[in-house]
Amino acid sequence: MAIGYLALVLHAHLPFVRHPESDYVLEEEWLFEAITETYVPLIQMFEGLKRDGVDFKITMSMTPPLISMLRDPLLQERYDQHLAKLEELAELEVEHNTYNGHIRYLAEHYAQEFNRVRQTWENYDRDLVKAFKQFQDTNNLEIITCGATHGYLPLMKMYPQAVWAQLQVACEHYEQTFGRPPKGIWLPECAYYEGLERMLADAGLRYFITDGHGILYARPRPRFGTYAPVFTETGVAAFGRDHESSQQVWSSEVGYPGAPEYREFYKDLGWEADYEYIKPYIMPNGQRKNTGIKYHKITGRGLGLGDKQLYDPYWAREKAAEHAANFMFNRENQIRYLHHLMQRPPIVVSPYDAELYGHWWYEGPWFLDFLFRKVWFDQDTFAMTHLADYLRAHPTQQVCRPSQSSWGYKGFHEYWLNDTNAWIYPHLHKAAERMIELAKGEPWDELSWRALNQAARELLLAQSSDWAFIMRTGTMVPYAVRRTRSHLMRFHKLYDDIKSQKIDAGWLEKVEAIDNIFPHINYRVYRPL
Repeated sequence: MAIGYLALVLHAHLPFVRHPESDYVLEEEWLFEAITETYVPLIQMFEGLKRDGVDFKITMSMTPPLISMLRDPLLQERYDQHLAKLEELAELEVEHNTYNGHIRYLAEHYAQEFNRVRQTWENYDRDLVKAFKQFQDTNNLEIITCGATHGYLPLMKMYPQAVWAQLQVACEHYEQTFGRPPKGIWLPECAYYEGLERMLADAGLRYFITDGHGILYARPRPRFGTYAPVFTETGVAAFGRDHESSQQVWSSEVGYPGAPEYREFYKDLGWEADYEYIKPYIMPNGQRKNTGIKYHKITGRGLGLGDKQLYDPYWAREKAAEHAANFMFNRENQIRYLHHLMQRPPIVVSPYDAELYGHWWYEGPWFLDFLFRKVWFDQDTFAMTHLADYLRAHPTQQVCRPSQSSWGYKGFHEYWLNDTNAWIYPHLHKAAERMIELAKGEPWDELSWRALNQAARELLLAQSSDWAFIMRTGTMVPYAVRRTRSHLMRFHKLYDDIKSQKIDAGWLEKVEAIDNIFPHINYRVYRPL
């Protein structure tokens, strides 16, 4: 009989990137890469587990921007074209490497993989949200929500209406998508501030996920640390991230993804192949980019890309099985020790970015597949669980006030507020003030109603924490700056048009077509609480 629980939680999120005004925008490929390398492999893994009678349990957040993009006909069509290019390139590589046995073997591996992706994509009529929902309906997958556009909530707490809009719009979007309200929420960047739980309760949410130190420094100090949830004074439960299990996967020093046998992410055919040969498969302007076809393995720590050896999926899969066994072994020992210490069933909450599994760590879905099977067949120390199921089975927990926290650098807000991105916040705050002002008024006709709702969309999109994050990382900074500015400029034009009661109908129609997220939004969500 199990004496504890393990809850795996994957955070599936991408910023809303959709550009019907352009034939090609590189950043749309963030979604396409995630579909090919993470979301479809996860669905295929779930299908295999169900087929083989493994009653797996896993939790995933699916953020509103991701859901909206996965169900957008324009992006679905563009992904079709993207995948067709991949299939064509893989087949060309098979033909091109007739006399290079190992490269041909790898090219055939990719050709088969892309073919399986195509089959899954078409089996669900290009609707991967429907695919994930079917596993929620069987209680194998618990899907939770997030902020409407992944806004960093502690940095907008001076405007409670703005925080409420992020929560309420997300919950409404979830219910429109899945036919029922969400039970839990992955707080954007796991960022919590004291008092947020009141809005979570008002939104009907049952629990949230925060970083471990948000629980460890709660008041009073939780008796069981992060190995049991705590109830806030509003009745909403808080689950804390387990450091030990997270480190085994996340750590750049000791984490599994750094094993020499695993695929090297940074050595891609798009940069390695002869230019004239690869030109049809890179950017239209001739710039090289990643294709997703990678022939080399990590090989060893500290090696240059030129010293990488050829990859072999067979040995990588064997290593993934070994790592899954090690992860399970460590969780068994951890849970036995905790159960002895606590004298009650502990829960180990292990949250990760979903894209780690497949996109960044190619073998990640294999690791999860092996882990679920080993947990089901090879041990009885712990059970996999959903967080909502755990709360239902264990309704009595300590009441505490969690500590302000995030899962970012140094554990608080520095990554989203620093010298690279601080300039955006006075503009976001000004826009929030103006949106709250607009929300107090009433539309005078259908056009003004549309303008008010579009203003709410533009503010939400400008608030995405992804833009500040990208500015801090130093990658794709011009795009993040451009997106922040464009949404703010659109918002302020809408504000001026509404205040003057002179709405530019043609311009509004164009903006509605570009930023078409949340078709059922009601701007009154910004009214004073």
